Amino acid sequence: MQLDKFTDYALRVLVTLCVRAPERVATAEIAQIYGLSTNHLAKVVTELVRTGFVKSERGRSGGLVLARPAEQINIGAVLRMLKQDDPVVECFSSGGSCLILPACGLRTPLAEAQEAFFASLDRYSLVDVTQSRKQLLALLTP
Repeated sequence: MQLDKFTDYALRVLVTLCVRAPERVATAEIAQIYGLSTNHLAKVVTELVRTGFVKSERGRSGGLVLARPAEQINIGAVLRMLKQDDPVVECFSSGGSCLILPACGLRTPLAEAQEAFFASLDRYSLVDVTQSRKQLLALLTP
């Protein structure tokens, strides 16, 4: 399974917020660190806020922080939440129009492969993937 840029950027935001905690970090600063469009990253952040992984506060002392402790943010859960409406193949979506759909035997193995992908990521929390905190902090501080 391939991650799209949206999901990749969401993981980058979470890693940055974890490493820089308890500091509040602006979306524009994260965009600058990674060389990304602030507008595009704002859409990613909006989704992370909507799904309860990130809190956003406006104002002079505002910024982004993790909405819960990093050890409670499961990587598999993040990806499931972000990819829930993004089927691995057309036949998984409602209204799939594949010609061989009525007789195709790929649905089951593809569904199993997708679940195995998520199950593998379920073993990791945000804390697990930020073990190199000092090194990450040096890379993620302008």
